[in-house]
Amino acid sequence: MEVHTHSHTARKKWTHYFWEFLMLFLAVFCGFLAENQREHMVEHQREKKFIQSLASDLAADTLRLSNILQQRLSRTKMLDSFVILMNKPDAASNSRYLYYYNSLATRGWSFRFSPVDGTMQQLKNAGNLRLIQKSVVSDNIIAYDVVSRALAWGSQDENEIMASYRNVAEIIFDGRVLMAMRDEDNNLSMPDYDPPLRVTEDAVFRLTYRIHMLVAFNKTLHRDARLLLQKATSLLTLLKKEYHLK
Repeated sequence: MEVHTHSHTARKKWTHYFWEFLMLFLAVFCGFLAENQREHMVEHQREKKFIQSLASDLAADTLRLSNILQQRLSRTKMLDSFVILMNKPDAASNSRYLYYYNSLATRGWSFRFSPVDGTMQQLKNAGNLRLIQKSVVSDNIIAYDVVSRALAWGSQDENEIMASYRNVAEIIFDGRVLMAMRDEDNNLSMPDYDPPLRVTEDAVFRLTYRIHMLVAFNKTLHRDARLLLQKATSLLTLLKKEYHLK
């Protein structure tokens, strides 16, 4: 009877298992680092795109705000002239100017500020503000948004004063004349004659007060627009510096 001898495989040393574990660990760890780095690069690219888009929005805002500041200055001068002329004893002899000033008093589209805020809304509403890694940048973005919204709220208050103004103006000015002063594109022109006015001491007193309120709001919103322009310019400069934008 033959006896078969079985060959035994030599047992692996503990160091062999250690190196196997170490190699596996390093492979997993390096894969984690590579994935993390990839995600970081993707988020950095998204951050840069948001910053570039925001810088473009801010450039548009600064141009609009600069124009609004000029419009507000001209509006203050116009309203001052309106009050002086309205309170003259011979106001009716220059009614063409009063009709023209009256129409300008509630013509607000030229100095209303609507920010180009598509990028800002994406940053706020989709949680993308977390992509902005530099706290000084994110803080300034938030500060600009706060001041921008404050200017919009002030404009709403100004609209209420304009509505109050119209309630008194309708007593004094003839709507038929006012309609004839506007063309089909709503462009405004001054009458070439002095239309009639329904002027009473009470009506002039009430209208003067409302013009005063329009002046006060105009000056306040001019100040707020100037502050917002400063913040927009400062933020745009910061973005160009921190992200090396052209």
